Amino acid sequence: MKFNNRGLAKFAGSASLSVLICGFGAPIQAQTVSSSRVQPVSGNPNGVIDFANAKPMPLPRIDKAPVAGAPRAPSSAKKSSVGVVPGSDSGDGQTSPIQLAPSKSSAKAATPSTGVTSQAYGQAAPNHPYTIAQASALKDNTQKSYPYRATGKLFFLNNGQTFVCSASLIKSGLLVTAAHCVANFGTGQYYSDWVYVPAYDNGKAPYGKWKGVQAFALPSYVNGSDSCATPGVVCENDVAVITLYKGRSLPGKRTGWLGYAYGGFSMNASGQAHITQLGYPVGLDKGAVMERGDSQSYIDPANSDNTIIGSNMDGGSSGGPWIVNFGISPTFTGEDAGVDPDPNVVVGVTSWGYTITTPKEQGASPFTSNNILNLVNAACAASPLVC
Repeated sequence: MKFNNRGLAKFAGSASLSVLICGFGAPIQAQTVSSSRVQPVSGNPNGVIDFANAKPMPLPRIDKAPVAGAPRAPSSAKKSSVGVVPGSDSGDGQTSPIQLAPSKSSAKAATPSTGVTSQAYGQAAPNHPYTIAQASALKDNTQKSYPYRATGKLFFLNNGQTFVCSASLIKSGLLVTAAHCVANFGTGQYYSDWVYVPAYDNGKAPYGKWKGVQAFALPSYVNGSDSCATPGVVCENDVAVITLYKGRSLPGKRTGWLGYAYGGFSMNASGQAHITQLGYPVGLDKGAVMERGDSQSYIDPANSDNTIIGSNMDGGSSGGPWIVNFGISPTFTGEDAGVDPDPNVVVGVTSWGYTITTPKEQGASPFTSNNILNLVNAACAASPLVC
């Protein structure tokens, strides 16, 4: 099986720390978490981010067609304990706009629709239905409202060049993104100088920009020992978190933040869940505005128990959140909330797609008590004020 690696240059400087993890309910065993603090790279010693010419982080892709079939439950041996940590919509919404780059004229605002947009789907089996649209539909600046504004663009340096992924807040000053947006798989090398822009909008930063302080990923991903169906592409632990600069304020106080969960939260017995995907893929509106995708997911045991959705997002969408129960919850006046109703909960991040364009599917490493819970606890132990 062939696959295209991201082929990115190396960056030195990683460290490991061991932390005692205490989860909800029973304590989780201590895990070793790899991390890297920001330091400038050779070729750009001042750590200057080029917002106007940032390149999309190549989306890792596998060169095979998806296997048609019914949704499947994850392998029993891979299941983790189930837990959820709620987010917060308490952000005050106060903006402090900054113009980071010229607007891209081709990224036009959506025009009002007079009907329902039909679903798209891939041409190759299993013809997975999905919908994709600009987040700011009907020119209403939706992405400046919660929960959209808790997601943004993530800029960073690799060998002096600026790349971009997507990311979202899961604490007032803590981001979740893909591990391949912070480190080069199997090399021990981290990238540097992360800058997060919440609700990035065609060159504008409505809530300002925020410096990354320290990135955290699992050692198995960084050193290349992770369990992967396709090495470096379809893996169990393509997940990372980043602490943000804890100065006089934190971005979550303006935007609010999403919750996160692990162990199959909100999935039914067949491993299905309804996913809302947010991100900045360069193949849609040149990555200038936030895009939203919606699809039913399924678990694929043959692909490292990754979650699979229908989507046509591409490079730049890496690290964007996969959210269950998305939106503003209603007040129940005669109905009940059902099972696992917690709103705006991240259960994965965009990780990979196919080299062929017909399937229109993407995958995400499963959120487990081993990866996301340990990463969040390690980051919060290192920088308590961001949590």
